[in-house]
Amino acid sequence: MSAIGLGTWQFGSMEWGYGKEYLEKDAIDIVHRALDLGINVLDTAEIYGFGKSERAVGRAIDGRRDDAFIATKVFPVLPIAPVVEQRGRASARRLRVETIDLYQIHQPNALVPLSQQMEGMRRLQQAGVVRHVGVSNFSLDRWRAAEAEFGSPVISNQVQYSLAVRAPDRKGLMQHAADNERIVIAYSPLAQGFLAAKYDATNAPGGVRAANSLFLPENLERGHELITALREVAKTHDATPAQIALAWVIRRKNVVAIPGASSVAQLEKNAAAADIELTDDEDARLTTASDNFNPISGPRALPKLLRKRLPF
Repeated sequence: MSAIGLGTWQFGSMEWGYGKEYLEKDAIDIVHRALDLGINVLDTAEIYGFGKSERAVGRAIDGRRDDAFIATKVFPVLPIAPVVEQRGRASARRLRVETIDLYQIHQPNALVPLSQQMEGMRRLQQAGVVRHVGVSNFSLDRWRAAEAEFGSPVISNQVQYSLAVRAPDRKGLMQHAADNERIVIAYSPLAQGFLAAKYDATNAPGGVRAANSLFLPENLERGHELITALREVAKTHDATPAQIALAWVIRRKNVVAIPGASSVAQLEKNAAAADIELTDDEDARLTTASDNFNPISGPRALPKLLRKRLPF
């Protein structure tokens, strides 16, 4: 697995509003360029665009299957064993592959026993439809429980992780992966662009990002130290703040970052981050700035988000 992969949530998903041409042409070009640059981890899910993302990835890897490590996810609505098995096979068909390299449970489902969910995964693996099994958005205890039920390695846990979102550090996920030859797949490693250092309290993004509490004016102000550190370290490396943020993520042990890309040019910039070697002092400065960042989130942020989105 390449240290930097490609997240494909935006392929066909209405939330991003990229349109039909992006799905049918740009998405294919982005995947092709990723493979050319050695980015082999292509992460998708059946829920992204209700299958459109998987189909786009399938078209893009036609003739280049051996270059790609395909990861997709089952959306856990009634994830009893036969349903998991059926949906895994459906994903493989949309992806046009015989075997999915990594099949993940997209979200925890507290109503269906893990034993049922992992039995479905086991059947898929035994049938050769799935090579490796992972989870997503699981706590450490639930990750361990899934592996105990599965009886074999659950090799990865895909979670939100970046300089702006450090919960996996505090909750032991990062250390568990480092100590046990497991992988953390970091989604939103740029915090949906917060770490690109393009926005401030007077210039917040719209679209899907408008629902992200990080882009509240108060949080953009609170992020000043972190954004300043990113800009100054980036200047030293003749890089962008986004590239430095990615370089910090993949400097953690056993971590794969899966940023999205709106264009081939953005994909190339993401790939170049893998070549940036941060010094220990630079890493420490970024980590300290991240530790000091205390954004408003959760229930505290909800009233502010509502006021921001509602016209009254």
